[in-house]
Amino acid sequence: MSFMQLHPNIRIRIVTSFLTRVVGTMIFPFMAIYFSDKLGQAVAGLLLFANVCTQILMGFYGGYLADRWGRKRVMVYGEIAQCVAFVLMAAANSPLLDSAWLTFAMMLVQHASSGIIGPAADAMLIDVSTKENRTFMYSINYWAVNLSVAIGSVLGGIWFATHRFELILGLTAVSLLTLVMTVYFMEESYRPKTPGSAAKTNILKDVFTSYRPVMNDQRFLLFSLGGLLIFSLEFQTANYVAVRLANEFHTQTVHLGSLFSFELTGIKVFSLIQLENTLLVVLLSLLITKLVRPGREANALYAGAHFFIVGYTIISYSNTLLVIVIAMFFATLGELLHIPTRQTYLAQIIRDDARSSYMAVNGLVFQGAKLAGTIGISLGAILPPIAVSTLLFMMGITGLLLVRHVLLQLNQRPSLSFSHAKGAAD
Repeated sequence: MSFMQLHPNIRIRIVTSFLTRVVGTMIFPFMAIYFSDKLGQAVAGLLLFANVCTQILMGFYGGYLADRWGRKRVMVYGEIAQCVAFVLMAAANSPLLDSAWLTFAMMLVQHASSGIIGPAADAMLIDVSTKENRTFMYSINYWAVNLSVAIGSVLGGIWFATHRFELILGLTAVSLLTLVMTVYFMEESYRPKTPGSAAKTNILKDVFTSYRPVMNDQRFLLFSLGGLLIFSLEFQTANYVAVRLANEFHTQTVHLGSLFSFELTGIKVFSLIQLENTLLVVLLSLLITKLVRPGREANALYAGAHFFIVGYTIISYSNTLLVIVIAMFFATLGELLHIPTRQTYLAQIIRDDARSSYMAVNGLVFQGAKLAGTIGISLGAILPPIAVSTLLFMMGITGLLLVRHVLLQLNQRPSLSFSHAKGAAD
């Protein structure tokens, strides 16, 4: 299996997403600093919170539309809105105009359109892939995501403060390219048997009704809850682990020969393992993908989950540099084995006639994991490290048991699996 053997829609989506994310990561992670400087820290926090909420809510609407209209139509409309938003955002940061409020308004439009595009794009990847090539597809996509974030973060730190206008112009150009590629080169992957119209007298009721089958799908909900519990361990790193290392890690002096030495604080250790994780993902993703053999995805998922859980549990407790670095290696190895195979099984669990709706709800797994990750800071204030680590380990194991329960159902009772609608892939 090679990248060029994948469906053209998949190749286009991975390449355009990579380019968009490279430039977007140069801008959006630094907008908190921009808004804090222009409008004050308190206002900045509220504005960024509103952006996240908007993206989540519009994600549900986007999933609903994509199952009624088809994927491509929703993606095109969303990308047109993004292009307009980026053009006006560039104007708001140009030499002729400096408007933080217009910038925020266009960021709100961008997050809304991104929410609309996401479920349709995720469902399209499933539509045009097969059970045999999905693990490879998701591995390539995961590698591209991490590489783009790594590149964008570094370049954004260098250029955002001095070349914000030029970066937004670059993002506008990439957005226009994505729109052209979607309109002229992507194929529609799903045509509903009974195309719907968004012109409903009670659109909210219709949206809620369309999600009722998703929320009644016990296997999907258990699989999602299991993923939330497992992924919450990783999000503890940016919260509880960062605070714990800053407070507990004893500063060490590291000598590189006789020419150079530096002090290693808890905060620097946190940065080190974050960098280690990113580099390992970029360097090992494609190699690990080749080790996952067709038909052995379950073994890879279970092994990856165990590495992931044990690795992050050790990181949440240890103050020994070598142990922390080794634990992050195994946690990252687990991440590379677990995430692509999880996506492969997710594609088997969801219903073919409601893929976008399912993917919209699946997006809440990572949002919920981020929320659970923030709770660790509060727990660390009242519980000793060994208690917090034990609790995190139990969360991870509980999540793995839930996922295993669902996969056993898939293997033992294949009749329960929703058959892939033939028309969805035609």
